[in-house]
Amino acid sequence: MKINPDKCVACGNCTYVCPMGAIYVDPVIKRATIDRDECVECYACYNGLSTENLNPPLVRMVRKILQWGRVRFDPEPDICPTAAFEPDELVWPRTVRRAFSDPRATHESTGVQGRGTEEVKTNDVTGRVKEGEVGFTIEFGRPGVGVWLRDIQEMTWALAKAGVAFEKKNPFTLLMTDVATGTIREDVLGEKVLSAIVEIKVDVARTEEIVRLVHDVEQRVDTVVSLGVGTRCDANGEDHIVAPILERLGYKLERAKTNVGLGRITNPEVSAKPAAEEHEVAAR
Repeated sequence: MKINPDKCVACGNCTYVCPMGAIYVDPVIKRATIDRDECVECYACYNGLSTENLNPPLVRMVRKILQWGRVRFDPEPDICPTAAFEPDELVWPRTVRRAFSDPRATHESTGVQGRGTEEVKTNDVTGRVKEGEVGFTIEFGRPGVGVWLRDIQEMTWALAKAGVAFEKKNPFTLLMTDVATGTIREDVLGEKVLSAIVEIKVDVARTEEIVRLVHDVEQRVDTVVSLGVGTRCDANGEDHIVAPILERLGYKLERAKTNVGLGRITNPEVSAKPAAEEHEVAAR
């Protein structure tokens, strides 16, 4: 994203809509400016601001006259009065920023919008996590924080060393040059995104081991890490296996997502079995 300096009138409205705080009014040039290192190409400014297409020189003149008269001019909030925002032509590897940050963008690798993954929330349809297994969604970043891909690699390295199985249909897995070691493409390590999710699954017996591993790595990376744990419930919609492990580790469990099978069956072996309710537990 870029701001056309010929159109910008430094009203400052855009500085409030950027979830990364990457937009500021430069006091020297008196124009809104984007910090390209912090910008994650989420398009919140471009999509979130209304535009009025007013004449920039006229707006500046009116503001100057009002300043002389010591009258404060406050434009309507959430409006770029001169439509100064212009999407830049993104090229690799910067395209990765938008793919993981703009919820309207579609990941070419998966065909899914948002972060490009269906996660274990759709397990009742996809059947990714079977009975006796636990699916983990390890989410990095949040609005206002973001995450550098090099920090995510710290986690994927540790997980790969532990011998976990990375979800093949996850877009972040497709950024790896070596899934066996969890190594990510070198040309994207310097990119920052709003958030990203790494998906893995292990046998139920390894639940505590993985939770402790994620907690240990989380202490070493400069971002927010949220851990989701998904498992298949029994016929009564309850989980008496994974939940006790997490509670013993000190996590307060919340049933974050429950799916009741409202979807298209894509796995014949799953459709042949009685539908079992699946839920995800969020552990922070």
